[in-house]
Amino acid sequence: MSDADSALITRYIEMLAAERGASANTIDSYRRDLTHAAHLLTDRTPGGLADADVAALKDLVGSWQALAASSVARKMSSLRGFYRFLCEEGLRGDDPSQVLERPTTRRALPKTLTHDDVDALFAHAEAQARQAIDRMAASDTAPTIRDIAAVRAWTLLEMLYGSGLRASELVSLPRRSLAVDRAWLIVRGKGDKERLVPLSDNARRALAAWAPLSGDGTWLFPAGRAMAKAQPTHLSRIALYQLVRTLAAQAGIPPTRISPHVLRHAFATHLLEGGADLRSLQTLLGHADIATTEIYTHVEAQRLVELVNKRHPLARR
Repeated sequence: MSDADSALITRYIEMLAAERGASANTIDSYRRDLTHAAHLLTDRTPGGLADADVAALKDLVGSWQALAASSVARKMSSLRGFYRFLCEEGLRGDDPSQVLERPTTRRALPKTLTHDDVDALFAHAEAQARQAIDRMAASDTAPTIRDIAAVRAWTLLEMLYGSGLRASELVSLPRRSLAVDRAWLIVRGKGDKERLVPLSDNARRALAAWAPLSGDGTWLFPAGRAMAKAQPTHLSRIALYQLVRTLAAQAGIPPTRISPHVLRHAFATHLLEGGADLRSLQTLLGHADIATTEIYTHVEAQRLVELVNKRHPLARR
């Protein structure tokens, strides 16, 4: 990749962050996509990414055929945004990305959990946490790492399923967002937008147990090594993912069926089953577009079809 391409990608990413309030995940994805494209185009066209023509871009897109349509769509979105930026800045007079055909994407139905799955998972996590709390109350020594982890795991689960938070929103909650006597949190989500998120009674009980164990640093859920030193680092999404899967396996649920995002989907699906309307669900999930929330109507419709096929008298004939 040329120095010119590197500098222009950096300028574009800085614009996304400063002017459009793009999330950290979006910025990382776009930077990665554009950097990879620049490396590939350096070998195919003398001018690299910034000077690529239509033929070079079509050749580049052709090399993505083995990728999922959603991945190709994101990469093409990165390219379109980059070339639009170059045109707006007067660095190019044309936009070669406009002739590229958008891939056809089909939104997959989200994975979710049954009510029995949720009951088993939470019964296991809460039992471990209660045992840890009892051991700490009966001991005069400092809490063990195992007991602290058990209470943290219970709290994280309650907030994933009880409030429908994204993994990135949950792990990056600042300590100042917590008020045990308040039944809601202010969460900063995608696009740097804030929203009110309700806290269930169980989540508030878990938070009350977790708060005195979490140290006095910046984050509500500090990373393990940061807890003792109060360093400005929080639990990572990967660590949360691993924690959820470990708890699932211990509760007898196949780990491949669960993730933090699946718990968010379960929150939405079960609310819809219980009679929640789409607009309320959109607000709770922090979706900018109601079309994103509407995917859950398909989940509910699929459940109703299965119900008819299994319970209707004609199903027995």
